[in-house]
Amino acid sequence: MALYMKAAEILEKAESKQGALKTLVYDSKFSNIKQLFALVCETHKFSSILEEIIESTKLLKQTKLRMHLAKVLTYDLLMGRGVKCGGNWKTVMMKHRSRLQAALARKKVKQRVSKNEDLLPSSALRPAGELLPRYVRVNTLKTTVEDTVDYLKRDGFSYLGQASKLDDLTLKKRDFVRDMYLPELLVFSPKTDFHEHFLYKAGHIILQDKASCLPAYLLNPPPGSHVIDACAAPGNKTSHLAAIMKNKGRLFAFDLDAKRLATMSTLQLRAGVTIHQLAHQDFLKLNPDSSQFKDVEYILLDPSCSGSGMVCLQDDDSTADQEKNQMRLASLASFQLRCLNHGLKFPSLKRLVYSTCSVHRQENEDVVTAGLQQNPDFRLVPLLPQWPERGIHPLNQCLRASSTKTRTHGFFVALLEKHIADKKCKQEPAVHFSAPEELPHSMSKCQKRTADSETSETEDKPTSAAVKTGNTPSKKKRKKKKKRTAATVDK
Repeated sequence: MALYMKAAEILEKAESKQGALKTLVYDSKFSNIKQLFALVCETHKFSSILEEIIESTKLLKQTKLRMHLAKVLTYDLLMGRGVKCGGNWKTVMMKHRSRLQAALARKKVKQRVSKNEDLLPSSALRPAGELLPRYVRVNTLKTTVEDTVDYLKRDGFSYLGQASKLDDLTLKKRDFVRDMYLPELLVFSPKTDFHEHFLYKAGHIILQDKASCLPAYLLNPPPGSHVIDACAAPGNKTSHLAAIMKNKGRLFAFDLDAKRLATMSTLQLRAGVTIHQLAHQDFLKLNPDSSQFKDVEYILLDPSCSGSGMVCLQDDDSTADQEKNQMRLASLASFQLRCLNHGLKFPSLKRLVYSTCSVHRQENEDVVTAGLQQNPDFRLVPLLPQWPERGIHPLNQCLRASSTKTRTHGFFVALLEKHIADKKCKQEPAVHFSAPEELPHSMSKCQKRTADSETSETEDKPTSAAVKTGNTPSKKKRKKKKKRTAATVDK
């Protein structure tokens, strides 16, 4: 019974984007990791098919089971080795076995297949060559990239230097490289496992997809700043922000799920984060004018989304479900826009990163466009000009990511910056990230005008030598004018 309960718990977390499936399994500390991992992986793979069978037989209504537990039990009953536990669950599942088997058979007949695997969409059967690399972010709160590379080399890995093109991320078993865009990211072959590695258990490395590292990296809050992570769990972006801030300043992290926050607290402790303030609270209910948030200048907003960019989560192509998905996308986009508009209300805000792990324009460019129209004081900042995939025109300043063009999960990132027309403003420079190795900043238009005016003022000023002698051009003219006036009076 413990196996099915734990598998259902992990399946639910994975499908609600609370973490990578493998990481969730290993972090569970379950006694038989391999058995748990196999059950969760297979159930996850057939998840949409199992859900359709469960709904068509009205299993939940008749058994009072929760969906994820029902999926795990149904998988083992129909496609696995049979329900292994005793007690009420086995009795219940055996009672409904014939109906569940009949539903599976009907689905096979409808799709004209004979094997369970043939029911899976082609997207779920990706060639091995398309597997994503294993990305590892070095946690600079506890170590350095150089020390981590040295440790891994002593541990038998072969370091090939910094990548310069996408093909460099196709790696053999023990090879690894440093990413071409994110300097604290190391890249390994797809099946490299770090869950039992010392560096992972000690919090020196974080297992995080490359695209997921972009929001904190691009927001780039300086040490000592006040930052909000609006929808924080599971917490990888929060720990990344803390590392960029060097554990100096204040980092407010909010999430509505109490269980996710509890898990997040453990992860932050392992990562050595000390500046975070976790709160089980709805970001939309925060008062931007509260004295607690008067100094917040940076916000990372990664709201709930469809998760359509996650390689393991695929949209159903059926016509009926497309209509259902469109309704869901419209609801999500409305929520995302409310979050964006709310984030832009904080009075001291300088920059806000908006990101999703969705591939749908409705959740990405459309939300950002509406947000900019409703908040004219903000503008988009161009990001990473070398990045191979851009936002859909005309939002080319934004970034997109995909398994084919960037070798990551599907992702979207936009950076919004407050724009003040006053040429004496002290707004921070916009972030262009023109070089992969460093984070240079270019001037905002406001600062450029200020700089230009200062240059012209400097050109108009007398030289230091003229000041010292007192013979500035203007003084000479005044003396001559006085002499001419005196002469006229004398006449």
